[in-house]
Amino acid sequence: MAEQQKKIIIIEDEPDTVEMYSEMMRLSGHKVLKLYEASSAFDLIVAEMPDAIVLDIMMPVVSGLDLLRELRAAPDLADIPVIVVSAKGLPQDIQAGFDAGASIYLTKPVTYQELSKAVQDILNGDINSNRLG
Repeated sequence: MAEQQKKIIIIEDEPDTVEMYSEMMRLSGHKVLKLYEASSAFDLIVAEMPDAIVLDIMMPVVSGLDLLRELRAAPDLADIPVIVVSAKGLPQDIQAGFDAGASIYLTKPVTYQELSKAVQDILNGDINSNRLG
């Protein structure tokens, strides 16, 4: 792959899910950074400036939506694409994700094909902001 390796940060509180998503991203040729909670994510995102973020919503201490709103309010971070992957799949949950600034919203469980296509679309700038998984 001649393309430069892209940096993806995965923020998810379930270790098995983090490992699964990380492996999916590595198989797609990406560099992966993992966080198991959102409260320290902002500093890592500032330090690493990833190409994309895969974000869970329901996490202890700081929710994924709160982190997403914080990112969208920060001028240097507002354009980083964020794929929300959540078990919350009701229409109002999905709308809340987009309202907070999600680029793509996928509902769990996600397949390798769904997640890798979403990441590829985001990295290519091919985002239909109303797309669901």
